Amino acid sequence: MAEGAWVKELKAAITVCDREGVALEMNDRAAATHATDGGRELIGKSILDCHPERARALFEELLKTGGTNAYTIEKDGVKKLIYQAPWYRGGEYQGIVELSLPIPFELPHFVRS
Repeated sequence: MAEGAWVKELKAAITVCDREGVALEMNDRAAATHATDGGRELIGKSILDCHPERARALFEELLKTGGTNAYTIEKDGVKKLIYQAPWYRGGEYQGIVELSLPIPFELPHFVRS
């Protein structure tokens, strides 16, 4: 299997941006999710422009600090876990990757020891 091939058709949206918020990559689900904003045409453009002011401010802070952010949303009857975290190359912070994972409305929680 070619490196990274599993990501292309994963049933979760994955978007990768650089430290300035410019989209570098997105898988098929991310392109479909953001189709009304341009889909793959967003690659090479700032994803900050796709966010309302409050979300934009939070994302700008993530870009600046290389922080992590996680929350759930509901859109079009689908609940999703959004996970935004820094990615690195050679140990150097490069930008943020966002995972958008569809999840059940009732999600079991287990504590393991």
